[in-house]
Amino acid sequence: MTRLGSRQGLPLWAKILMPLLMLLILAGGVAAWFLTGQTGPAGGGEYTLEVQPGDTLAAVAQELEDNEVVRSADALRYEMRRAGTDGSLKEGLYDVSGQMTVAEVAEALAGTPRIPTVKVAVPEGLRIKDLPPIFEKSGFDPAAIEAALNDPSLSEYAELNLEGFVFPATYEFKEGASAEEVVGQMVSRMNQEFTPERVAQAESLGLNVYDWATLASMVQAEAANNEEMPIIAGVFLNRLRDGMTLGSDPTVAYGLGKDLPELDRSAGDFDVDHDWSTYTRQGLPKTPINNPGAPALEAVLNAQRQLADGRDAMYFLHGKDQKIYVNATYDEHLADRERYM
Repeated sequence: MTRLGSRQGLPLWAKILMPLLMLLILAGGVAAWFLTGQTGPAGGGEYTLEVQPGDTLAAVAQELEDNEVVRSADALRYEMRRAGTDGSLKEGLYDVSGQMTVAEVAEALAGTPRIPTVKVAVPEGLRIKDLPPIFEKSGFDPAAIEAALNDPSLSEYAELNLEGFVFPATYEFKEGASAEEVVGQMVSRMNQEFTPERVAQAESLGLNVYDWATLASMVQAEAANNEEMPIIAGVFLNRLRDGMTLGSDPTVAYGLGKDLPELDRSAGDFDVDHDWSTYTRQGLPKTPINNPGAPALEAVLNAQRQLADGRDAMYFLHGKDQKIYVNATYDEHLADRERYM
């Protein structure tokens, strides 16, 4: 007599499927045991993973296994497929650690990476010719930077080149950025200075944006410190108003392609007539003569145009004592020259 529940009473198809089912259950148990053992922290240290264009998840997972961030590349790939993030890798840097679980690593890789950057400090008052060597030290192609700096089409305000329209600051540029991207970022930062309100303020002084940048570059070159800038700007604005020559040594040096200490009065440098000489010609020089910073730009808009006694400031000089002396008349100016220079 056959007992109920015995295999002899099962249909043939059940007799065939039962062993297969048991094998599947066993395989699933083994897989679960394996994955459980492979998803904990691998025990390694902190690691910065750099994902580059063309990198696959398989290659990235293996790199993390090799560096003891995860115990199993397969476990990481499985986790990301399970979470639906296996296609989310982006170019950039991911900060992970061997103290993280596979799930935590997978979550990090699904997030937004850091972009590798290069930090470059651009000082105030430099000419565009001075900038390519600075960028070369940070790994950029100086010839490409020079070419971009001489492309006025990168700024809506520039004319001959970008002199006066790249903002001096410390930048973090994307590693591998093109010269046009680098210079464009500096131009965009300068454009932030030209707000509608400030442009209107410059126009109230009779200056368009180009004139404003040009005058600010002169103030930048002449001032020994930021505190002097509004005073010098006031003198220049008063002289422009009255149709006087501006008499700025740095403009002469720029037009001759010299640095300021190289000027030689005895050699006739100040008598040479050119588009940047503010001794032989009235008005502003043809272009800005350097790249002014925010204090110089602000000084033009908020110039100090009068002396303490209410008279217009028309002349200034720097004495041997490193102080600035400002006067309303030429006779007073000459007296201060005798006294302090």
